[in-house]
Amino acid sequence: MIEGCTFFYSFFPIAILRKNIINRDRPFYEFSHLYKTEMKKILLTGVAGFIGYHLFQRLRNENFEIVSLDNLNNYYDINLKLSRLAKAGFNVKKIACGRMIEANGGGRFIQLDLDDSAAISDLFHNEKFDAVCHLAAQAGVRFSIENPALYVKSNINGFINILEECRKNHIKNLLFASSSSVYGNTQHLPFSENDPLCSPASIYAATKLNNEIMAACYREFYGLRPIGLRFFTVYGPWGRPDMAIFKFTDAILNGHPIDVYNFGNMQRDFTYIDDIVEGITRIIKKVLTDNRFCARNIYNIGNGQPVGLMDFIRIIEKTTGKKAILNLLPLQPGDVYQTWADTENLQNDFGFKPETSLKKGVENFVSWYMQFYNKNQVF
Repeated sequence: MIEGCTFFYSFFPIAILRKNIINRDRPFYEFSHLYKTEMKKILLTGVAGFIGYHLFQRLRNENFEIVSLDNLNNYYDINLKLSRLAKAGFNVKKIACGRMIEANGGGRFIQLDLDDSAAISDLFHNEKFDAVCHLAAQAGVRFSIENPALYVKSNINGFINILEECRKNHIKNLLFASSSSVYGNTQHLPFSENDPLCSPASIYAATKLNNEIMAACYREFYGLRPIGLRFFTVYGPWGRPDMAIFKFTDAILNGHPIDVYNFGNMQRDFTYIDDIVEGITRIIKKVLTDNRFCARNIYNIGNGQPVGLMDFIRIIEKTTGKKAILNLLPLQPGDVYQTWADTENLQNDFGFKPETSLKKGVENFVSWYMQFYNKNQVF
């Protein structure tokens, strides 16, 4: 099961991997005596990002005390990130590195880089968090192949700093963003949390798999209770410009060709942002309030219904009222043929299954795009 994976696994105890990542028959923690019931303070990283922005507003509405951070890098349009923060109630003119500001409606934000271990340590020491929801990461599969060192710095070093501060400050509850990309080009369908993993198809995927392995070590050695969340092709309003729905919608509306890889012969388990946020929120609330509940190490959060890439494009065409100009290309390095989430564990443990239809989700995204970029409504 581990053969052929020496590059990635050689410096991690195999017993820990089998016990904490692959074998989920045994609950990974017993913690009924550790939970308190008062309002919880949560650190949310990556708040200016797509998922982080939506989750911030949901957790605030659920009456959590939220302290959030983001480094506001320029991987994509910084104005989109600042617009998310402004929409969440922050005065973006007051943002400065290391300065804590408060949003109208509640919640705080500080611009910090996760690689700045001293600043992160001070934040943990001063705030006394009850839990951490770690979404910050350098995103992008293809970009990771061109810039591997950047992904190590952000996704691995940054995550280690989060783990270390949780350990030093006795914060047991940590949720962190993993990715469906850790499954690589596995032929086992649908993708199950029980599947053995040793063939990440990109640097980005390798860093996310590394996060899961390091979380397993901190669980074994230090008693943390990290939960990894494998997201499947998240889309929706306020999404990233490098995501397929954004690129396709923008190109179709502007009469530009769209690059369609593997000649359109691909499938993705598209998952609407509200379903992702609902899943994360249910997990956070249950692990913080139900002292009898023993969570699993990893959860898939996906729609569980893969859709062909060409069908996806047709839905965008119908929604925008315009025909796509297709530039058919071979499969790119780092891409996988298909993704498909097995969400049985999510359903069994939290009573939730993502169900937003792709048609509705695309309509919501296009509507947001038209408003945000001041284009005429077409439906």
